Amino acid sequence: MAELFVKQAKQYADARPTYPQQLFQFIASKTPSHNLVWDVGTGSGQAARSLAVIYENVIATDASEKQLEFAAELPNVRYQHTPPTMSMTELEQMVSPQGSIDLVTIAQALHWFDLPTFYQQVKWVLKKPNGVIAAWSYYLPRVSDAVDTVFDQLYSTDVRPYWDPARKLVDDNYRSIDFPFEPVNGADHTGPFEFVTETVMNLGDFLTYIKSWSAYQTAKEKGVELLGEDVIQKFKLAWGEDGQKVAKFPIYLRIGRAWDA
Repeated sequence: MAELFVKQAKQYADARPTYPQQLFQFIASKTPSHNLVWDVGTGSGQAARSLAVIYENVIATDASEKQLEFAAELPNVRYQHTPPTMSMTELEQMVSPQGSIDLVTIAQALHWFDLPTFYQQVKWVLKKPNGVIAAWSYYLPRVSDAVDTVFDQLYSTDVRPYWDPARKLVDDNYRSIDFPFEPVNGADHTGPFEFVTETVMNLGDFLTYIKSWSAYQTAKEKGVELLGEDVIQKFKLAWGEDGQKVAKFPIYLRIGRAWDA
């Protein structure tokens, strides 16, 4: 998975949306203490930056050294490069001891993981019984009827053959992803709970966002340019004269609580 984002790490850091404060406030309200977070698959640290405002310390890990190069340095965030799969010994050495973490977060990355192995590690590091795991994905941005029409055509027809099969979990808004945790306090299910993040973009930003997709890089490696001149021209006509537009990304959150085991 990490190799899918090496070549477009800068585009990822520049163009991927941040997440709304309401999302983090909701998650934080479900963790009794706010001492330590493990942000897994942190990429270039989009979620870690917001978590660092609420929690005393954040351990932000990723299997891609290249993406970590673009993460913002913060005094209470420790960035850690990890192998794609860690042993329990490596988990303790690189992340944290057993039962020490208040919250595990995974932003736009859970669909890439070996879930049985990862969930075993999550249950090992989380505090019992109130440690929380929160995983979310965002889906296709909505900009305007004209832009959305061009974008949806590109996504559903041209790009689809180049997505990894794991992308289907994102297309399903994490509804079908395995998530063996109990509902958090105040909830009767583990989600998905829906939020929205808004990002101001010009057309260049929007095209850079598309170039940050793993499918875009996979297509390029196969000699296919998904953003050819004809496609870019369609986007220019749809975008119109407005320099900037608001792109709304729906976010789907799965959140659960660890139990004594």
